[in-house]
Amino acid sequence: MPPLYFDNAATSYPKPPEVFDAMQRFMAEAGGNPGRSGHRLATGAEATVSAARQAVARFFGLADPRRCIFTLNGSDALNMALKGILRPGDHAVTSSLEHNSVNRPLQRLADEGSISFDRVAGTVDGLWTVDAVLRALRPTTRLVALTHCPNAVGVLCPVEDLGRELRAHHPRVLFLVDASQSAGIVPLDMEAAGIDVLAFAGHKALYGPPGTGVLLVGPRIETEDLQPWREGGTGGDSASPQQPREWPHFWEGGTPNTMGIAGLLAGIRFLQRQPPGAILTHERSLVNRMIEGLAGDDRFTLHGTTDANRKIGALSLTVRDHDPAEVALILDQAFGICARPGLHCAPYAHRTLGTFPGGTLRFSPGFFNTLDEADRVVQALKEIA
Repeated sequence: MPPLYFDNAATSYPKPPEVFDAMQRFMAEAGGNPGRSGHRLATGAEATVSAARQAVARFFGLADPRRCIFTLNGSDALNMALKGILRPGDHAVTSSLEHNSVNRPLQRLADEGSISFDRVAGTVDGLWTVDAVLRALRPTTRLVALTHCPNAVGVLCPVEDLGRELRAHHPRVLFLVDASQSAGIVPLDMEAAGIDVLAFAGHKALYGPPGTGVLLVGPRIETEDLQPWREGGTGGDSASPQQPREWPHFWEGGTPNTMGIAGLLAGIRFLQRQPPGAILTHERSLVNRMIEGLAGDDRFTLHGTTDANRKIGALSLTVRDHDPAEVALILDQAFGICARPGLHCAPYAHRTLGTFPGGTLRFSPGFFNTLDEADRVVQALKEIA
């Protein structure tokens, strides 16, 4: 019997069958190196990458698909943005709910004496507030870098409200959003939301394979505003001693993960075939089923808001007198259920929630899970408790 997978916030599984088919077909029919040659396999690969760039840009309201930069993963995209935008003397604002893909690059830049940053406190519900962010702004603030949905608890934060406020009253401040948990589940239009830079993984709710990520860069950012942190081959202008300063090749040095990009394109097309809001509604129904099944049982503590209408498909909990890692191991070995224990690469978030250093046990159902499976998780937890 296959395992019951409730760890989609780490990476979605299983992938839609068309993702596998697209990757296999790409390698069989267009497995060349895009932009490096003029033969049919290279041009076929370039056509796939270009189609994926256009599909991703449209999906997130970015008018110019050349400003869609393919990366290795969400961490790679966030590193590119943070280290490419911030300059010596700049100030940044982030929150206590961020993934280490934001925490660690900022900390390194600060430790080197290059920048300063403030980390605004999140709430016990698991979100940051617009007022707290605005209070942290300084005359030297160059960048606000925040998650759309903290991975530890899966609560949606008010990025659209903050983006509009920054554009209206603080137009010199750039807004970077980490949408790794929400991209593909919650509609997000960069321009309408006032987002300058959007970073996310391709292997989570966009249903692409591991090794895919995206950095979307809005029109307020020019080439000189975002320095590359990787140089190499681009397939064009090979004689230049420096990386060609053109979108997107300035930031895409080296051979891209073409097979992964083909899979990501298939994942986005899969999402586009679903009714609007269907995946979010489904995930919320699963989380709500689990919340209802555990409510009133004092052996369990649910962390973050328990209002499923403010969440994506993620529920973070602790079991009284049990270490989260112990419970996860029992779930896997005795019940065939996959969940993630610990700090979820977000230690400051768990300090905010009061669950540091042990962390929590996170369940993150996805599109292919069912209500019956949610009930099985609840029953297994009760047997363990």
